[in-house]
Amino acid sequence: MSRVLVVGGGAAGMMAALTAAGNGHEVHVYEKNEKLGKKLFITGKGRCNLTNACDMDTLFASVVSNPKFLYSAFYGFTNEQAIEFFESLGLRTKTERGNRVFPLSDHSSDVIRVLEKEMEKRNVRVHLHSEVKEVLTDGGAFSGLLFQNGKKETGDACIIATGGLSYPSTGSTGDGYRFAESTGHKVTELAPSLVPMEVKEWYAKELQGLSLRNVTAAVYDGKKKLYEEFGEMLFTHYGVSGPVILSASSVVGKKLGPGKGLGDTPEEKQASRKPATKELTLKIDLKPALTAEQLDQRVLRDFEKQKNKQFKNAVDKLFPVKLKPVMIKLGSIPPEKKVHEISKEERRRFVELIKNFRMTLTGLRGFSEAIITRGGVSVKDVDPGTMESRHVKHLYFAGEVLDLDALTGGFNLQIAWSTGYAAGNAIFSE
Repeated sequence: MSRVLVVGGGAAGMMAALTAAGNGHEVHVYEKNEKLGKKLFITGKGRCNLTNACDMDTLFASVVSNPKFLYSAFYGFTNEQAIEFFESLGLRTKTERGNRVFPLSDHSSDVIRVLEKEMEKRNVRVHLHSEVKEVLTDGGAFSGLLFQNGKKETGDACIIATGGLSYPSTGSTGDGYRFAESTGHKVTELAPSLVPMEVKEWYAKELQGLSLRNVTAAVYDGKKKLYEEFGEMLFTHYGVSGPVILSASSVVGKKLGPGKGLGDTPEEKQASRKPATKELTLKIDLKPALTAEQLDQRVLRDFEKQKNKQFKNAVDKLFPVKLKPVMIKLGSIPPEKKVHEISKEERRRFVELIKNFRMTLTGLRGFSEAIITRGGVSVKDVDPGTMESRHVKHLYFAGEVLDLDALTGGFNLQIAWSTGYAAGNAIFSE
């Protein structure tokens, strides 16, 4: 039986601890917060999008950074197995639109509760308020941990599952990157991901708080389309957010760079803070269910019913209340112009605006608003089958601390479960 020390009591850390304990090891989890799963508690707006019930091809296609590295981990502990695992712990689940899996109760606290209960059952020792200062090695192998209070703990193996830099209020302050670098590992460039984006147009502020459903958002670099997705989005005082925008940020973020809203916290200073290198174009199709011709016919029908009204009073059925004044201002049709006086060309330009509502993306928001971190411990330094370091024996990495990230929809938590399982399962008695 080995003595396994797990640094970090989040999703990956708890899964790693449970798996190692299930294999008969003595497991200790060290968490610097006052409780386990602080970030897990707020995921999915407090509902906890556990995983995604998609097929394996979609699972791999949803990973943005280093999907090939996850081949062994994903097949070693699949999304189906993750669902079965939680069901076996007594957590009932449900699958919603986009194959997103949630606890039936809609409470993330229930996910944490069943994991804690199972850890207790498997005799995992949890040490709260325990902040690790340094990972100790001896002769190229892990030997122990040094804590901020000066205390030392020895162990046969260590799993680093400290998370990234996103939501620093939950304790994600980049400790794992420091541990990795001090033990000879490369940490790739760090940046916020699954994060809102800033725009430069005046009308962003006018639309603040407006949520749009069933729209298609596409991001272009000049004429090259970088991303396109159908779904929901939200306007904010600085720009855009919501599911399709967050996923877009993980794909286009490398080109955009940080915006003006990137903070000056120590964690954000630690990460790469290259200024935005370029601007990208966001095109929103407000009526994706209709072709331009079909939409033109619909607008024409609406206009014919209200031919004696002024243009500004004839578009109520087309847009939400908050969007209407912006569309009128951008529509290049004088607001007071009578509908029957609007030319075919003017109407066509208005239809084009609805199908191609444009905004200029100028940068990403900061880590305090990011769901995950892009970048991390280089996967070249880690064995993909076991998550063991290629430089330090018996030292493992799991979860967000690794250079792995994916789109929204439960995929990032699946990375945590699968890599945590792989690390916990790889430790055998010496």
